[in-house]
Amino acid sequence: VGKKVQAIYLWWHKPVIDRELLQSLPNLKVIANSGVGMDHLDLRLIASSGVKMANAPHAVSSATADAGMALLLASARRLVEVHHIAISPSMEYCEADILGVRVAGATLGIIGMGSIGYKIALRAKAFEMNILYHNRTRRKVQEEQVVGATYCKKIDSLLQQADFVMLVVSLTPQTHNLIGKRELELMKPTATLINISRGAVVDQEALVAALQTGVIRAAALDVTSPEPLPRLDHPLLKLKNVIITPHLGIKTDKACYMITKEAVENILAALSGLPLPNEVLPS
Repeated sequence: VGKKVQAIYLWWHKPVIDRELLQSLPNLKVIANSGVGMDHLDLRLIASSGVKMANAPHAVSSATADAGMALLLASARRLVEVHHIAISPSMEYCEADILGVRVAGATLGIIGMGSIGYKIALRAKAFEMNILYHNRTRRKVQEEQVVGATYCKKIDSLLQQADFVMLVVSLTPQTHNLIGKRELELMKPTATLINISRGAVVDQEALVAALQTGVIRAAALDVTSPEPLPRLDHPLLKLKNVIITPHLGIKTDKACYMITKEAVENILAALSGLPLPNEVLPS
């Protein structure tokens, strides 16, 4: 049926788009991705085949921002740890051993202030947090004022001040291992790292070492590298100061419906010869 296929809707990076597949689909016009991240695709290869590409940026932003704040709060109040205490047969614990950290009045540093990062800032403002952000380009002053955010031109300044550091960047050659040993050592020993972008944005070995030695307080990760982690005895899975979720950012019933709707709109536009609402071009 290869000659009949005109569109592909990618869900969770499947099917794998490689040269062999593209050559087997001579009438392919468009690939629509379920989500905003396109790092799993060779954009230049696809474009050279004359195939258009689209993502779904609007559908994912609110759900992913919710997931980011959920991880922040769960880590701050040690919800996973205390859940296990609460359901244990003895339920014995010392209150001093389960103290969390205060969120209201704390400083949140957002690295990557796109649509998702900005929605995280809106949520953090409601929690009375002080907000710093680092981005390739500074947002408009009016947008900063709405959430009370302060721009940090240099990432080091943000890392040194933040109590919580939230990663919300796309994975590119420039952001690969953006947070490594040097950056972790710039953070406060009481700080928490939250990653809702891609696992490869963080040097995972450096993160494990930082968590084991108290360089930072904790980490909350919706993404790892690879996903899932390859073995049950991975060091990250043994640490009490780590929360790991299986890339849940967009996984709500409403978000999945909206993603599919957005993808279908892009596909129909491509098949009708119209501009794609969310076309992605190779950089």
